[in-house]
This record gives sequence, C-alpha cells and structure tokens, in this order.
Amino acid sequence: MASLLRVATWGLCPWRGYCSKGTQGALSDGFVAALKAVVGPPHVSMAAAVREQHGRDESMHRCQPPDAVVWPQNVDQVCRLAALCYCQGVPIIPFGTGTGLEGGVCAVQGGVCINLTHMDRIVELNPEDFSVVVEPGVTHKALNTHLRDSGLWFPVDPGADASLCGMAATGASGTNAVRYGTMRENVLNLEVVLPDGRLLHTAGPGRHFRVQAAVDSTVHILQAAVPVARIEFLDDVMMDACNRHNKLNCSVAPTLFLEFHGSEQALAEQLRQAEEITQHNGAFHFFWAKEAEERSRLWTVRHNAWYAVLALRPGCKGYSTDVCVPISRLPEILVRTKEDLKASGLTGAIVGHVGDGNFHCILLVDPEDPEELHRVGAFAQQLGRQALALHGTCTGEHGIGLGKQQLLQEEVGAVGVETMRQLKAMLDPRGLMNPGKVL
Repeated sequence: MASLLRVATWGLCPWRGYCSKGTQGALSDGFVAALKAVVGPPHVSMAAAVREQHGRDESMHRCQPPDAVVWPQNVDQVCRLAALCYCQGVPIIPFGTGTGLEGGVCAVQGGVCINLTHMDRIVELNPEDFSVVVEPGVTHKALNTHLRDSGLWFPVDPGADASLCGMAATGASGTNAVRYGTMRENVLNLEVVLPDGRLLHTAGPGRHFRVQAAVDSTVHILQAAVPVARIEFLDDVMMDACNRHNKLNCSVAPTLFLEFHGSEQALAEQLRQAEEITQHNGAFHFFWAKEAEERSRLWTVRHNAWYAVLALRPGCKGYSTDVCVPISRLPEILVRTKEDLKASGLTGAIVGHVGDGNFHCILLVDPEDPEELHRVGAFAQQLGRQALALHGTCTGEHGIGLGKQQLLQEEVGAVGVETMRQLKAMLDPRGLMNPGKVL
C-alpha cells in the first residue's frame, strides 16, 4: 500500500526535478571556510546535485535547495554549526532521510542544510527500563534490527524507513499506534540544539528490607510483559495505617495491589505468571478479589491512603514527595528511602504508582514546629536529588509549585529554565497567570 502511494505521488509531480533558486543567497567564502573548520572539508558540499537532493522530500512540493550541505559527526559540531549560522543570520534546515511528505526539508530561504545521517549510533540500550538512547540519524528499521535479540522492539512504524529525529519532528504514527501509541508516547527525552547553539534536554540530562521483594516483583512483572492494568505499592507503615483507618486485618508488610483485565483464560494465565514471579521474590501471601464489590473495596483502601496516614498523627499536616525513576532503579531508591526515613526520625509511609517508577513518601509534620519543618524539607530535597542521580525526575505527577523550584533548575538546567521563561513571556507578557510560582 505504501509503495503504491509513493508511485502515485511520483506520478503527480512531473516537475519534481525543477529547483526554485529565487530566494537563496550566496554564502561568503569566509562563512564556508568556517563551516569546514567545524566539520572538516569532506563534510561540506556546495555541489548543485547534492544541494538539489537535499532541497526536496517525497512530497509534491518543488525542490528548493539550500546553499550548502554539512554532515556533522556529533552533538558538539551541531551546536557549533547552529551558533555560527545564528551569528550570521543564516537559515538552518535539518535533514534526516528525506522521506517526509510535506516539504519540510525545502530551503525556502536558502541557508545551510544539516544532514544528520552520520550521527547514527545506538548509544545505550537499557532492556530493564525498556529504553534506548540513539543519535538522530538512526532509522526505526535499524533500531529494530539492533533490538532483535533483546526481546524488545520499537513499535512506531510510519511506513518509510524514516530517521527517528524526523519521526519525532512530525509526531509520527503508524500501523501499531492503536495499541502502542505514536512518537509522543514513545519518546522520553530529547537532546535539542537551540537556534543559537545552546543545548537543551527536554527532561533533564541523562533520567535489605522486605520492601525489596515487593518492588523486585514489580520490575520483573513488567519485564515479563504481563499485561497488568493497575499496580500499586504500599509499604508496611502504609498497610498498618490502612488497616487502622479502614478496620481491616491485612498483613502489615510491603504489599502490591494488582489488577488484571481480560477473558477468563487470559486472566488465569496472568494470575499464574504474577504469582510465580512474586513467589520467586519472596512473597508469602496472596489474595485475589474477583467480585466487583470486593475489588472496589480494596481500591478504596488505596485511594484513602492519604487520610489513613494523616490519622497516625492527628493535628499534623501531610507532605508528599513525588519522585519518579527508571523502573530498574526503583528497588534501589525505595530501599534507600526507607533507610533515610528511619534515620531522619520522621513519621512517614510510602505508596506508589510503581508501574512507571513513581512513588510518594508521605511525611507527617507539625506545622508549628520549625525544626521538624526543616527536617521534612531537607528530606524531600535529598530524595529529589537521589532521583535525579538515578536519571529520574523530582516530580512524577504533582508538578513543581512552590516546593521544587531549585530541583527543577537542577533537573533541566539553566538553558531549560530560560527556555520555559521565554515561552511563558510570549504567552503571558504581563505575568498575570499564576505569578510567583515556577517562572
């Protein structure tokens, strides 16, 4: 089907070899020499045929070639090229595989085309976290060839063997989107070179207690691709609080709440896999609720966890942390958090939507006790920095607000925060929308 469409498109474009040259301006010899100094003379081309090849994609739009084509080999060179063009007011056009269908690579105002195909390394594969770090020139077919022996695959399939940078730029979808999502759902972080050459990471650079058994089970269930609908973790303190608040008699131990969806046969297999994994990790008690009323009662216990913890110290306020880490690092940070909580002398319990590595340490604090308020703040900052050190985030779902402004700076860096400020200033030039918070 894709081949037929491409043939038809070619048939609609009898003029695709024609190149408009009315808007381009010649680059000075000094500027071209500066380009060559950045990437090396073999990686700069002014040849007409090369420029024409880079001035069109698979669309019906007329070819509009750039004035020069360069092939950087690494991010540093891309930053230097961008800075050079920015200083001279020269347009920049990125180029992946040229398989776009909207004329996105046409150099309408001339300029420098930055061809990213030489940056095609698969930098790091993390099977435990279902993530991979790639350079922009990697195509989705090349990535899946690399992943073949790992048991993983990259599901976004737009048809053409497009580069991942181009797919991210257009928000590519494809035949698997109904189940696995588009590029929006499958890209965790982007390393972006801004027009002036500054580097921005959209999600920041880089992201034994019995608790170990419960959290290891979470990781292994997800890695085994057991289709869990919901999975929640409650530590022993939280289970004790829930027992008291809801008049239950559950085991006071780190506990997983899991929910599965499917046919009777599928459910039986999912339960068997989950029980086998949790037993292997040292679980000692199982309880399966099949009736809707019993399931609802159990989830109500989880939803009331905040109030259950507050009831442990009447009159106190609750403060919830909100870190999120790659799931392979979840056991490590949870065990460490339990140790730090015990050492701090604070009262707190842990609960988490651990399917995506997010958990909350709910701390109880007397708002009239400055010393205790200070200890809670120090604990939260320390936990946030531990998450950042494990390539996680200081906020999985609660946001920045008033309490995490410094952690945001540390997570996304000065360039990231400044970019956010510029966007806010453009949308809210008078600074009237919820002022005094993050930006």
